[in-house]
Amino acid sequence: MSEWMKKGPLEWQDYIYKEVRVTASEKNEYKGWVLTTDPVSANIVLVNFLEDGSMSVTGIMGHAVQTVETMNEGDHRVREKLMHLFTSGDCKAYSPEDLEERKNSLKKWLEKNHIPITEQGDSPRTLCVAGVLTIDPPYGPENCSSSNEIILSRVQDLIEGHLTASQ
Repeated sequence: MSEWMKKGPLEWQDYIYKEVRVTASEKNEYKGWVLTTDPVSANIVLVNFLEDGSMSVTGIMGHAVQTVETMNEGDHRVREKLMHLFTSGDCKAYSPEDLEERKNSLKKWLEKNHIPITEQGDSPRTLCVAGVLTIDPPYGPENCSSSNEIILSRVQDLIEGHLTASQ
């Protein structure tokens, strides 16, 4: 078993947004910025920013990874670039005040519909429904997550109704 596979998801996460050199089986070597690691398969997704302004994305299968060496810790600019790599150009940016307003509006709407809602986390940005569903900023139906598909669907429908009613 390789050094990489002996590590766990929390250790793999430490490599995210860092520039690394990955040695894979058959002596293949890859360099790039770690966008993400898969917690189940240990796969690594590397991004390289090319001189012409485009980028290349490379996936390395976890079982093939032999070693991962950090080359550069990166900075805030690289982190921002990687974080927004796959967001569409029409993705709307919300100010902190807009997010607070959206959160409070949604919270009131859910309470009005007799849905038990609380705020969770260190900075109470995430809304929690009955302890089984979370809603992250910017508080749209696509920002809901739950393992209970029925509750997920119903709360997403309520949020959709709220967004339709508030426009």
